[in-house]
Amino acid sequence: MVSENRSGATPPSFQDHWLTETLRLRESQWGPLDDAAEVRRLRSEAGRFEDRVFARARLLARREGLATALERWRAVARLTAVLFAVAAFLIGCGAAAGALGPGGAVNLAPALTALLGLNTLAFLLWMASFAVQGGATGSVLADGWLKLTRKLARGPDVALLPRALLELLSRQRMHRWAAGALSHGLWSLALIGVLLTLLGLLATRRYTFHWETTLLSPDTFVLAVQGLGWLPSLLGFPAPSAEIIRSSGGGLALPEAAHADWSVWLIGVVLVHGLLPRLAALALSVLVLRRRRRQLALDTSLPGIAELRERLTPASESTGIDRPAPPPMTSSFSPSHADAGAMRQRALLGLELPAELVWENRSLPASVSDLGIIDSREQRHRLLEALQPQPAQRLLVCCDARQTPDRGTVSFLTQLGDVALDMRLLLLPEGAPASRRELWHQQLKQAGFEVGRFCRTWEDALDWLAQADSGGNGR
Repeated sequence: MVSENRSGATPPSFQDHWLTETLRLRESQWGPLDDAAEVRRLRSEAGRFEDRVFARARLLARREGLATALERWRAVARLTAVLFAVAAFLIGCGAAAGALGPGGAVNLAPALTALLGLNTLAFLLWMASFAVQGGATGSVLADGWLKLTRKLARGPDVALLPRALLELLSRQRMHRWAAGALSHGLWSLALIGVLLTLLGLLATRRYTFHWETTLLSPDTFVLAVQGLGWLPSLLGFPAPSAEIIRSSGGGLALPEAAHADWSVWLIGVVLVHGLLPRLAALALSVLVLRRRRRQLALDTSLPGIAELRERLTPASESTGIDRPAPPPMTSSFSPSHADAGAMRQRALLGLELPAELVWENRSLPASVSDLGIIDSREQRHRLLEALQPQPAQRLLVCCDARQTPDRGTVSFLTQLGDVALDMRLLLLPEGAPASRRELWHQQLKQAGFEVGRFCRTWEDALDWLAQADSGGNGR
């Protein structure tokens, strides 16, 4: 799962950027998500706009299942990469075995082409991709890995993850290096398979080497062999002499030492002109990726991100409760005149209560703030924003037991539990059918409320509000 870090505590990870981009694409396609609770939480915390955007993405990704989908996609991607790696190694072994054959005479030119031809062509295509504008990566292997991963990782929102990844990598100019790192790694494994197979076959079987041509002269082969063998010779892989090269045209029988020289030359050419360039390119790709990953920055001008600024970092933010709740949050009856400090301590409210269940004729303790009846969504949001900076120590919520608790009611009660150190529920009227009360108990228990948090009667509820503080939590 995505780690939960406080805003500004640690730099955002690559996974944070990935989730943020995935969420941006999802909202651009299917509309904004309901993030009122997450925004209230983030606005009550310190942090820059960018930090709040990442924190919002983490919270929504966990709520919507995107974080789980990302972990599943990454697991499938790792499995696919392992399959490609095993296949690359085995293909390299097969290529070497096919180039040399079961034993006997080996034509050097076709053998060398089979060992290095496709690798060299793919390497040149990757280098040429940097001169191409657009999304070309120059890596068929990386594209194939991505397509196979898409097919294997199925589920809701899974299609958005690779698209968001490509968008992010392209925007940060990392896509060619990422594709190159995967491609070079696979080619390196294939060439390691080639070298190991060459060593095994040359050590256990007898091969004779020669070259054949109709159009080219022997001097052409001398220049080609010595040219390809120059770099390997610097690492201790000497090339055959010019006389041995000319004598390998098939007309003369060569001594065993000459064939040994050809074996060493062939291994050196594959190592220096095949494996080492791939390893160097792999190291370069990884270094560039790490450097650009450290330089990752959120583009706050992107559609879907820019619109969040006013909501996440408004020009004016609430700094706490310094007076009783404003009139729009209450019903027509008069709230108590408790001071601000008492309001922070204890409070009472009704959730969509009808007039016959209102407590206006009851005597409330002086320390209890009467927040009135909460009916509309606007009143709910206003109340949560008022309590977010400093949660109430004790909060009593009165609900109509005759109504069936819907998803919105349960969600609102859950959010109230987050802004109250201790919260109790009172189901009214006290004579409501037991079946209705049991339905409330079951629904709220599934949401995380304990059965012991329900007050039986008005007297029990008021006694609890008037008691000395004993700590606890309403959830």
